[in-house]
Amino acid sequence: MAEEECGHECGNCSKEGCKDRDMHEQLHAGSSVKKVIAVISGKGGVGKSMVTSLLAAKVHRDGYRSAILDADITGPSIPTAFGLQEERAEGGSMAGPDGKHSEYIKPVTSAGGVQIMSMNFLLPHETDPVIWRGPVISGAVRQFWGDVVWDNVDFMFVDCPPGTGDVPLTVFQSIPIDGIVVVASPQQLVRVIVEKAVNMANMMKVPILGLIENMSYVKCPDCGKELRIFGENNIDGIAKDFGLEVLARLPIEQKMSVAVDNGEVETLDEGYIDRAAQAVESLIKKV
Repeated sequence: MAEEECGHECGNCSKEGCKDRDMHEQLHAGSSVKKVIAVISGKGGVGKSMVTSLLAAKVHRDGYRSAILDADITGPSIPTAFGLQEERAEGGSMAGPDGKHSEYIKPVTSAGGVQIMSMNFLLPHETDPVIWRGPVISGAVRQFWGDVVWDNVDFMFVDCPPGTGDVPLTVFQSIPIDGIVVVASPQQLVRVIVEKAVNMANMMKVPILGLIENMSYVKCPDCGKELRIFGENNIDGIAKDFGLEVLARLPIEQKMSVAVDNGEVETLDEGYIDRAAQAVESLIKKV
C-alpha cells in the first residue's frame, strides 16, 4: 500500500507488514523535540489544562526547555493560563536539508520561555468557535506536530481533550509519546474514569508515568486541616490496582485559580507538582 493510499484505519487493514509501519507524523525539518508527554483524562472538568501548564512551567524552571502542544482544538485554555490571549502565531517558508522549501508555523513563547501552539493563535479572535468535524480537528493536531518549528525542546506536553475519541487517538498514533500522565478528580466515578484512560494507554503501548489527583482537598485557612469536600477518595487503592504511582494531589486553592485566570500560571511554585515534574525529568538524564 502506497503511503498516499493509506487511510490510517489500522483496525481494518490487512496489508502484510502495514501495522508494523511507523505511522508517526514527521517533525518539521527545523524542529527538535526530545521527549513527549501526553496529559490525558477519562472525562472533562478535572483540570487537565492546569496540570499541563503547571508541569511545563515547573520543568522549564528546572532548566529544561519545555513546550505545550494544545490538542484541545475546540476548547483551548492554555493561552489564557499563560496570558497569551492576544498573541497570534506567525509563519513562513524554510529551506530543508534537501534544498526544498516547506511552510512552517512558529509557536508563541510565554514570558517564562515555554513554547506553545494552540488553535487560538490561528483564529482572528480567541472567542471565534471552531466548528469542525473530527477528521479536520485531527488534521490540525498533526499539523501542530509536523508544521510547527519547535526550537530544541527537551519536554513537550500534549494537552489532550478528555475521553478516548478521535483526538487522543490521533495523538497516540501520530506523535511518538514517551509517557502519559493521567489526571483525575476525587468524585465517585474516578475508578471508571481512570480505568478508561489507563486501558487506552495500555492498548496504545505507551508507558504511564503516574496519576495526578486534582481538587483533592481544601485546606482550612485557620487551622490548616485538609477538608475532603468530595468525600474520602481511593486514589491510592486505584493506583495500586493498576501498578501506578500517585504523583501529586492538588488542592482547590484560590491562589492557583486566580493565577491561571489572570494568565500568571508561571508564577506558581507551590511544590504540589514537584514529584510529577521529577517523574517527567527522569526520562532525560541531565548532564
